[in-house]
Amino acid sequence: MAMLLNCLVLVVGFVLLVKGADFFVDGSSGVARRLRVPGVVIGLTVVAMGTSLPEASVSITAGLTGNNGLSLGNVIGSNIFNLMVVACFCALVMSFVPDKELMVRDFPVCIGASALLVFFMWDDTLQRWEGVVMLGLMAAYIALTVVQALASRTPESEEEPVSLLRCVAFILLGMAAIIWGGDLVVDSASNIAAALGLSQTLIGLTIVAVGTSLPELATSIVAARKGESGLALGNAVGSCIFNILFILGASSALTPIESARGVLVDGVIMTVLTAALFIWCRIKGRMTKPMGAAGLLAYVAYTAYLIVNA
Repeated sequence: MAMLLNCLVLVVGFVLLVKGADFFVDGSSGVARRLRVPGVVIGLTVVAMGTSLPEASVSITAGLTGNNGLSLGNVIGSNIFNLMVVACFCALVMSFVPDKELMVRDFPVCIGASALLVFFMWDDTLQRWEGVVMLGLMAAYIALTVVQALASRTPESEEEPVSLLRCVAFILLGMAAIIWGGDLVVDSASNIAAALGLSQTLIGLTIVAVGTSLPELATSIVAARKGESGLALGNAVGSCIFNILFILGASSALTPIESARGVLVDGVIMTVLTAALFIWCRIKGRMTKPMGAAGLLAYVAYTAYLIVNA
């Protein structure tokens, strides 16, 4: 009976994620049109931060309760999922050309943030001052993104703009459904995994990381299907930057985070995969279906590595 109930909760969670993502994308793209800024900018800021709320909740709460090792594994696992599954699955849904600014500014920032995290982890601890540095870099990145967005506003469209109040209502409603759905999926999936006898370590590295990234996946797939490819990829890349610089920055600023050597290896894998996806995009000039398939296979291989080494 308990297993059946968990399965039903899992289904309800997925429904909330999908419908919430639908509202969230409509509201976010409406805001982009009203502000006359590219959808990718909204994806990198509002959408990325909104869909990263589950990671923020899990990681910062873990830091406050002294279980901040979970913060590190959750963020690294989520970032690998964002790039290898979220971005690559969107490419399988529909090939698209990445936004130029995303490739020139945001993807390199994502690689740099990943490499900086590995550097900070090298002594097996994220210190408070390192967390403060990451928070400062996050503030600078947001300021740069906003300033450049305002400088590149598009001409006003003749199309009747959607009410700003309606857009905000859609964003808030969608965000609430996404967070609630993500919580239900994580909790029910964890219960199912525990009932099947899987270890807590494996559950944390896979189910929690994947579950807290489901909002990004749902939002990006819906965005890609609606032709908002800039918002889709911007959401994945922006979430990775936000996860490292803000979530880990805030968590380690609260309490120094001790990391095992195995987690350092995961950090190196995250950095290499991020750089590989960027280089492939630069060479091909677009996110293609073969790239999407390769990214998904890479994530399957990474998951197999986690299972073998659990």
